[in-house]
Amino acid sequence: VQDNKSDNICLLSCSAAASENDLDLKFCGTWVHGKGALSLDINLSTGCKGLLISANETYLSIDGQITSQCSRSEVISLKNHQEQQTEFCLYWDPLVDQMKLQVGGNNFTLCWPVRLQGSCCTDLSHGQNEPMASYGIRDGTVYTDLISKNTHKAYNFGGQPIQCRDINSVCLSVCVFQEDHNEVKVLNNVVEITVENEVIANLPEPIRITFHHDTIYKTHSRKCVSWDTRKDPLQVNWAMDGCETKQSGEKQTECLCNHLTYFTVLVQLEPRPVRHLLALTAITSLGCAVSVISCVALIIYLFRKRRFKEKFTRIHLGLAVSLFLLHLLFFLTGVLANVGGERVCTWVGAALHYALLSSFTWMGLQVFHTFWSVYKIFIQMFSPQHYIWILVGFGFPIIPVMILGCIGGIYGIREVVPSNDVNNPYLMCWMRTEREALLAHYFINLPILIFLVLSGIVMLFVVYREIKPRDEWKNNRVAFLSIWGLSCLFGTTWGLTFLDFGPLSDFVLFVSCFLNSFQGFFLMLRFWILDCMRKQAGGSYSGSTSSSSSSSTGSTKQRMLQAQEKS
Repeated sequence: VQDNKSDNICLLSCSAAASENDLDLKFCGTWVHGKGALSLDINLSTGCKGLLISANETYLSIDGQITSQCSRSEVISLKNHQEQQTEFCLYWDPLVDQMKLQVGGNNFTLCWPVRLQGSCCTDLSHGQNEPMASYGIRDGTVYTDLISKNTHKAYNFGGQPIQCRDINSVCLSVCVFQEDHNEVKVLNNVVEITVENEVIANLPEPIRITFHHDTIYKTHSRKCVSWDTRKDPLQVNWAMDGCETKQSGEKQTECLCNHLTYFTVLVQLEPRPVRHLLALTAITSLGCAVSVISCVALIIYLFRKRRFKEKFTRIHLGLAVSLFLLHLLFFLTGVLANVGGERVCTWVGAALHYALLSSFTWMGLQVFHTFWSVYKIFIQMFSPQHYIWILVGFGFPIIPVMILGCIGGIYGIREVVPSNDVNNPYLMCWMRTEREALLAHYFINLPILIFLVLSGIVMLFVVYREIKPRDEWKNNRVAFLSIWGLSCLFGTTWGLTFLDFGPLSDFVLFVSCFLNSFQGFFLMLRFWILDCMRKQAGGSYSGSTSSSSSSSTGSTKQRMLQAQEKS
């Protein structure tokens, strides 16, 4: 077992990472040739003198002493070509002694990858070009740098030997995590377990590898991965296949793997894994189930003819319908993700997003209607018709959902990773974790939620300030019910989402999960308690405070607030 440092391993495409010249090579050009039969002339041997890429009317030759172990001398026939030019690219990775050639859409592996070498022929520098000719290589480029637009017989590249373990660590971050370097990082230790010239896989008993590392907190998941270059010689990636992760502590991770290669541990930075996921899932499922039943009861209660005629009832009814849809879809999202798969989750995720935005919109309308009730007392204005509320509450959320649906790739299966078992994520239908979906979340969901919570808090403060002097406020039950009920109506409980950090993160997460999943039940309970209080007081209570018939109110402002509190 060899314990190598990650800053000593460089993969494909880390050109110019730690040197003035190229550590590896990607040379592309246009082979100008004649019509008819063509051939590849391969002549590679061990050493580190350099590489010659040449071409003429019928041959494209790769010749050099550049490899550590690979030796090959062969002529490969190509199909007859009626065109007089063919695009080609040559890839050379000294770390795994790998060379591959692409010619006219065909791939040829000239040297298969092997384990990390002790000495690498790298630091390639471009030498003097051969003279120009009618047949040869035109538009020769190294990566994106154009060497010459003219047609030359050959291109020379010199090289020098270097210890592979001395290559700068920046190669690892550039090559392995070109897309995900902000989401994951690799541990310092990379362990090599190999058998010379043998591929060992599907072991009956897994090998155990214990990594000792710096502290990894539970807010970041970790996964045991292996480096397998044989899946795609042109792309080397860390894969979880064949490895099981056992977390032994904050400073130790144990990996169980059924094959031999290079191993390390990837630390997931974003998205963060969820602690106590099983308990949170149980609370959410129970809350959503209870809320679905409660919303149905509340809809029936509000749909009575004598109550449905009241203007404010329409808004309460719209919120109840939206919450019913939201809780129902959220209760079923895990089952649908596992049974229906990606195709079903695309539609369910969009529907769940619509239900969430619709619920937020109706909560915002509750706030707006309260302000409207206050405002129109002083200035007589035309009150919006019922269909305006319905159009805004159910129609507005359709717009962003349809736009995101047309963009595509936003909705689908979302993995929620538990901190105690990163190999078994919880699947749900929602917005993905790709960049487009995250941007949609940050520019649509969060602004709406922030506006809702802030406006709800402001309105709660206004209501508290105005009703505190009233006689009814002295009744603690009425005071508590007023603030608690309006908090649910105004959506302020969702503000706990922004407090999920620091030492109280777990506590806040549980409270937020409980309040929001049981929100439908709380609303139903609020209306039921108020109805009981109204009946006991002979109709003196309506809404969250007493009705406008109370004799204790004498000012215009108090009567205004009473009318407001009805709704």
